[in-house]
Amino acid sequence: MRPSFLNPLFASAQTISGIGPRFILLLKKCLALPPGVAEPRVIDLLWHMPTGIIDRRAEPQLASAVPGSIVTLQLRVLKHKPAPRGNRKAPHKVTCEDDTGRIDLVFFHAERKFIEKQLPEGEIRFVSGRIERYGEALQMAHPDYIVAPEARDDLPMLEPVYPLTAGLSGKIMVKAARQAVDRVPELPEWQESRWLEARGWPAFKTAINRIHRPLDAPDVSNGAGPWQRLAYDELLAGQLAFALVRQNMKAERGRRLAGKGDIRQKIADALPFKLTGSQQTALAEISDDLAASHRMLRLLQGDVGSGKTVVALMTMAVAIEAGAQAALMAPTEVLARQHQETIAPLAEAAGLRIALLTGREKGKVRDAILERLASGETDILIGTHALFQSDVVFKDLALAVIDEQHRFGVHQRLALQAKGANNDTNVLVMTATPIPRTLLMTHYGDLDVSKLTEKPAGRKPITTKALPLESLERLVERIRAQLAEGAQVYWVCPLIESSELTDLAAAEERFAHLRQIFGEGVGLLHGALSAKEKDETMAAFAEGTIKILVATTVIEVGVNVPNANIMVIEHAERFGLAQLHQLRGRVGRGSRESFCMLVYKAPLGETAGQRLKMMEETEDGFKIAEKDLELRGGGEILGARQSGAPGFRVAEVPGYDTLLAAASDDAALILGSDPNLTSPRGQALRTLLYVFECDEAVRLFRAA
Repeated sequence: MRPSFLNPLFASAQTISGIGPRFILLLKKCLALPPGVAEPRVIDLLWHMPTGIIDRRAEPQLASAVPGSIVTLQLRVLKHKPAPRGNRKAPHKVTCEDDTGRIDLVFFHAERKFIEKQLPEGEIRFVSGRIERYGEALQMAHPDYIVAPEARDDLPMLEPVYPLTAGLSGKIMVKAARQAVDRVPELPEWQESRWLEARGWPAFKTAINRIHRPLDAPDVSNGAGPWQRLAYDELLAGQLAFALVRQNMKAERGRRLAGKGDIRQKIADALPFKLTGSQQTALAEISDDLAASHRMLRLLQGDVGSGKTVVALMTMAVAIEAGAQAALMAPTEVLARQHQETIAPLAEAAGLRIALLTGREKGKVRDAILERLASGETDILIGTHALFQSDVVFKDLALAVIDEQHRFGVHQRLALQAKGANNDTNVLVMTATPIPRTLLMTHYGDLDVSKLTEKPAGRKPITTKALPLESLERLVERIRAQLAEGAQVYWVCPLIESSELTDLAAAEERFAHLRQIFGEGVGLLHGALSAKEKDETMAAFAEGTIKILVATTVIEVGVNVPNANIMVIEHAERFGLAQLHQLRGRVGRGSRESFCMLVYKAPLGETAGQRLKMMEETEDGFKIAEKDLELRGGGEILGARQSGAPGFRVAEVPGYDTLLAAASDDAALILGSDPNLTSPRGQALRTLLYVFECDEAVRLFRAA
């Protein structure tokens, strides 16, 4: 269980003074709660980091106060001038003075009794807000703070500015964050003292305090010592958690898989091309893993068209040579069917028996598939989330291949592994999104990695050009000429239907426009269509009945039409680099010269311009991914944030790459000398894992 001294941090935020049921609902909207956490807790307030600061340290007398500036004044209350009865538009004014002059405090739509109680005539009050000149007089509208002399310390001279939501004031957030800081107990130091001294970083509790109760304006900067210290703590917790999970996986008994290679040889003989060098290297790494005593957990990352499916099939062939079964799981039905179509002729040549299971297989058809699977007649089952269902029973599952890993959570991966007889299924996960090293470490730190860096022989280069929307008619004429030579075209639009709020080209409008020009040979594909309609449209495109397929990004993954050689992406400036690269990968698969036309609306912003220039300059997905990370500044490069993908609460900071590399090295050194975290520093690091809620790792060392 979590150590009891941390309990105050994991208590409900409602235990903080001033936070009741209404404010809890507002905090829920405002705070970034981790997955599975339903209600804000004290620790969630600690990780709600400021975005700026208000400096109230200027304490001039009225005669020297600068209009337009934020000041803190010591004033004597002279007289209240309430708004005349029946005139709601007039303000309530309170005249105050110091030894050098007078000022009016102005309140609109205010409750008279409340103001009179806050500012009793004849009393001294400290007042903070923006001072203005109105004609000859000084005034301050709705002061931010009004405090009595005995409560002077409650007035934050350096006030952090937090992200808020409607109905939640900065004043309440400051008060709540300060109370949350007061709950932080004295914790054992988990960082090396020399490391902290070399960087001038404070202790954990001091760092939290300095961010929420800054002593100087730079304290709330994410490049300053207090924030950098906490960022490194979060990164170290993540790297340590990944290393513990991987260490545990390696320690778990795996299922050794080795075969004679006869099925693999038949597959290789049936291929229309020779395996690339990186495919052979990846297969050697995978074979070594499968033959080892520990369970395999490996990531295969390769660019669009680098031949991952063939590597996956060869890997599954090892399991079948060893007398077991294999499964291939894809995130969508389209992609699952694509895999089946690619694998079927090769499997047939090698004598492998494959089956497909998606949500569409029902009744007797589904029963027959499950029967053959349970009896061992099926060697490879390809499918979607349908593979998780409890009635899907394998005779002997020894290998699971999971495509587009970031679309699935870790729990789904574990559920598929559990289909093996002794929960010892080997796992190969694949992604077509080349991932920069920093993101590999933060999203896939528990996996060994193989890379496919070459494209199979015969893949044509794709000529990529950016052109303004004004050139659309000229593009249409060029497409007319290409169609006459037998070409096929993808035309991608960012929305399904137009709205008055946006000027983006809608797929339905573009479809209607191109139909007028090219007639019946234009088809439409988008996410709102039924599975049957999607399949029929794709089949017509694959057969060549449809010459131009107008689509949304539903075609980004898993559509393979070798004859399609032109990709038009409309409003390309609105797409991310990774998405543009994925879409471009749909062409260049056949013998024709291929083109990708990036149609943009001028003028282009600087970032959008850099994205389109990068697309024109290279087809290397790994270079593109690095550029994407650079342009997004550490944002989510794997598409929409998915369950199972870690989201940082503190660690998106300048120097992130350097901190992450140091944390990765530190985690490896720690576990090298103290694998069960039993040393004094190891015990302190257990606390760090609890603080940053690295539950999987916590569970592992609790079991140790």
